[in-house]
Amino acid sequence: MKALLLATAIAAAVVACATTTSPTGRRQYVGAVSQQQLNQLGAQAFAEAKAKTPQSSDARQTGYVRCVVNAVVAQLPPAQRSVGWETALFVDQQPNAFALPGGKVGIYTGIFRVAQNQDQLATVIAHEIGHVVSNHHDERITRQLGAQTALGIGGALLGSRVGAGAAQTAGQLGGALLQSTFLLPGSRQQESEADVVGQRLMAEAGFNPEQSVALWQNMIAASGSRAPEWLSTHPDPRARIAELQARAAGLMPVYQQARAAGRRPACG
Repeated sequence: MKALLLATAIAAAVVACATTTSPTGRRQYVGAVSQQQLNQLGAQAFAEAKAKTPQSSDARQTGYVRCVVNAVVAQLPPAQRSVGWETALFVDQQPNAFALPGGKVGIYTGIFRVAQNQDQLATVIAHEIGHVVSNHHDERITRQLGAQTALGIGGALLGSRVGAGAAQTAGQLGGALLQSTFLLPGSRQQESEADVVGQRLMAEAGFNPEQSVALWQNMIAASGSRAPEWLSTHPDPRARIAELQARAAGLMPVYQQARAAGRRPACG
């Protein structure tokens, strides 16, 4: 146990060599890979997704999602806006979406079961883009590399003391411990942060932030049972709704200013 704690401390020291501040003011540990590498990883993952999952041939739906993506992206800072965003609509019944470094956005057709208008679709898309602009992929990779370093050093130290079998068992237990107490809580934190960033982005783009509440109510109705919150990568849906609802009131002036400035998306 002392060896594992020492290994974790060493890994933390390695990870701590690069820090930045997220859009919400949270301190982040990043820098395990360069932005260029992140963009390459994003492009590779997107290409694999397109190779494995068929894309929709419905021109109306494809145009609809691209319209929403473009409206949200238009509100990003110039450097993030200029990467050349690409959108794909995948034929898959999951009510889900994703965004990747390098300007890649994927939406599954199943999202239309819960996103019943353009504002609700913008909630999903702006949330996913929020992950990208908040450096969450960089943060997650850096964190995972730190965890792997900790397990590798800890396993080696234990192996030298009590044998390979014990080291393998400790590695398995250590992996489960890190997964449940180090990696997953960070994911929940990122999800909450992407909600904050995404809800503001959608309001700035001229989408009604109050519709984010309706979107998540639809999500709950569609999802049924779910894993306990402590073993999940997402915040509790009902707590999430309460937070979105509280923020929506403060974002209504932002939304109204966007509409007055002519940002009135008419995507579908």
